[in-house]
Amino acid sequence: MNTYIFLQHYWWFIVSLLGAILVFLLFVQGGNSLIFCLGKTEEQRKMIINSTGRKWEFTFTTLVTFGGAFFASFPLFYSTSFGGASWLWMIILFTFVLQAVSYEFQSKAGNLLGKTTYRAFLVMNGVVGPVLLGGAVATFFTGSEFYINKGNIADTVMPVISSWANAGHGLDALLNPWNVVLGLAVFFLARILGALYFINNIGDADLVKRCRRALWGNTGLFLVLFLAFVIRTLLAEGYAVKPETGLGFMEPYKYLTNFIEMPVVLLVFLIGVLAVLWGIVRTVWKPSFDKGIWFAGAGTVLTVLALLLVAGYNNTAYYPSTADLQSSLTLANSCSSQFTLRVMAYVSVLVPFVLAYIFYAWRSIDRKKIDAEEMQDEKGHAY
Repeated sequence: MNTYIFLQHYWWFIVSLLGAILVFLLFVQGGNSLIFCLGKTEEQRKMIINSTGRKWEFTFTTLVTFGGAFFASFPLFYSTSFGGASWLWMIILFTFVLQAVSYEFQSKAGNLLGKTTYRAFLVMNGVVGPVLLGGAVATFFTGSEFYINKGNIADTVMPVISSWANAGHGLDALLNPWNVVLGLAVFFLARILGALYFINNIGDADLVKRCRRALWGNTGLFLVLFLAFVIRTLLAEGYAVKPETGLGFMEPYKYLTNFIEMPVVLLVFLIGVLAVLWGIVRTVWKPSFDKGIWFAGAGTVLTVLALLLVAGYNNTAYYPSTADLQSSLTLANSCSSQFTLRVMAYVSVLVPFVLAYIFYAWRSIDRKKIDAEEMQDEKGHAY
């Protein structure tokens, strides 16, 4: 493997890791979707909002970093997906901005729309964000309708390389039922992670008890949807690429073959799934156990990381085009120059330090569980 190919694979791993961490951090959105389901009193709803309100910056920052990493390492994907599927990404970003505004204004005296309206906006972000992000990830396996013509770069009037093939501009992804299936699976996973997070972060016995009950239904729905998508993906044709020519073709059982030919990735996937299930089962069956979020969270990161690696490694088109198979994006035809990837690789050495800071900040924020007494303290910060 030469240096350029190594850097392409290295940066796909970094982007996949950021995407996996983002899916874990969607526990904020999942928690927000449960505000009215779990919070039966004003005090409990306030505790829920303050619990997720202290973490929403992590999710939003990771989303922006994920997009920035894609822009720097695989710019053709950035221009094709973020530019072509503009409606999909704009709605996602709008709900996240709406979330930030809602946190700040929902408890402000005299706010124009009222507390309930802003909390409804938080619930909207908790539903729309995970469903659309899950649907966007699903297109790595199901494909999208776009065209690529690198020859247009010489067009002095309109040097547009990529163009979307329909007027849906990303919303057409929701017409594919399998994209919706994964979107809903991510939504219910986010709710599971949100409930596990509240059990770990909030010191209210009644609320924690309802969180444990909520795990049953959400876990059942998540497993049905997730297993359906995974089984269908493993048994379906996949978008393969001939490394000698760069031409794309359909290969039966491509993603199953990727798992078999990359046993380490398969092991990571299985460990991730088992960790998620262990975190849930342990929490449900042992009332005193409140660390389920860490097992399920780590398992989520490993599972999503493995799926994204399967989508991009082993001569696979990670962003397939259903309009023109040869327009499908691969690591080789969509990446930045070797110089850019090498310079960014040096910069990525700082990532562990950033993660260490996040860990330190998280620990400092969560030193004490949120309780009713803290919500009544006028000297403290509360949303």
